[in-house]
Amino acid sequence: MNEQQVASFWETHPCGDHQVGGLKDDYLDFFNRYDAFRYRKEGHIIGCLDGIDWRGKEVLEIGLGQGADSEQIIRRGGRWSGLDLTQEAVDRTSTRMALRGLDFGAVKQGSILDAPYDDDSFDIIFSHGVLHHVPDIATAETELRRLIRPGGELIIMMYAKWSLNYLVAISVLRRLGLAAMVTLGVRGGGIYAEHYDNAKQMGLGRYLAMDNFIHRSTDGAGNPYSKVYDRAEVEKDFPHFQVTKTYKRFMYAPPLPVTNWPGGRLMGWHLWAHLTPR
Repeated sequence: MNEQQVASFWETHPCGDHQVGGLKDDYLDFFNRYDAFRYRKEGHIIGCLDGIDWRGKEVLEIGLGQGADSEQIIRRGGRWSGLDLTQEAVDRTSTRMALRGLDFGAVKQGSILDAPYDDDSFDIIFSHGVLHHVPDIATAETELRRLIRPGGELIIMMYAKWSLNYLVAISVLRRLGLAAMVTLGVRGGGIYAEHYDNAKQMGLGRYLAMDNFIHRSTDGAGNPYSKVYDRAEVEKDFPHFQVTKTYKRFMYAPPLPVTNWPGGRLMGWHLWAHLTPR
């Protein structure tokens, strides 16, 4: 697994794009539809962002998606800059900011493994649902420590290991369902067909092994890399930082119909962590 594979996937699968019908010609309409969908489904994000003091802070966001959270940070007073591995996300986020008439810093295409910024450049580094897709997290962590100022804060969202989604939906239900489909020769359609084809090509047992299936079960059957975290794993992968607090949000475990049910603080899929540099 390497960064180029990760970049190739996300360049052609912009985060959340397919969930609202894709970007066509009308950028403003797309951003409005995307934001409405995102914050209706994951409304906890707004609450989490409101709990952070962005005012006057130099903020770097790692991984931009459609720029929705970027806009929210700017509107809360952050002096925002953005970095993304893909040119597609850079272009979309830049277009969003221009259409919204927002003041912002540079939006750069580049890698967190070799970030194009000086040492001690940022008061806050924010990354929502991105660093768990970085295979070389050790190098990324070293770069994050280099970029953050003394007294600064790293705020990240990682997929949660102790979640209903990982422990039940991914580890048990989806694997059993796919095994039944392949055994019975039922290909299905959409993402089910993609999983079916992958399993036939790789071999069912190898495809369903958790060291492979976890990658394919978080962001699409073609996703090359994902990792799940608990607090101990965050502490292990971010040794140059002190974890000051963690909390979980967002009950989500398809195919179970539990999205946004109570219990997200206990078994939610999103693990937020706040860290300070040692």
